[in-house]
Amino acid sequence: MQTELFKEFMFEAAHLLPHVPKGHKCGRLHGHSFFVRIYVAGDVIPYTGWIIDFSEIKEAFKPLLDRLDHYYLNDISGLENPTSEVLAKWIWDELKPKLPCLSKVMIRETCTAGCIYIGE
Repeated sequence: MQTELFKEFMFEAAHLLPHVPKGHKCGRLHGHSFFVRIYVAGDVIPYTGWIIDFSEIKEAFKPLLDRLDHYYLNDISGLENPTSEVLAKWIWDELKPKLPCLSKVMIRETCTAGCIYIGE
């Protein structure tokens, strides 16, 4: 039976959305306190009682966190149009090779708005 677990992270970053209609507030430089939830899924290993150690998720995500936290997202390759949707897929693409059991990436850019990317 598969089980899913998650580890949460936060980072601060600035961005603007270059493809919104003229005058749209998101076309201006602004920042967010981004909330990221990394989900992994798999079978629980009987001996350990877990799918993966939470520290392995943290270790896999740390290089990405270091690239995102307190940076201008538009300057990061692949995030030239850093919507929540694009950011979630970018994190997936960067993290999946290091974390094969990755099952979802959730992004919240405000307390009430975000997205969930479920990989291909």
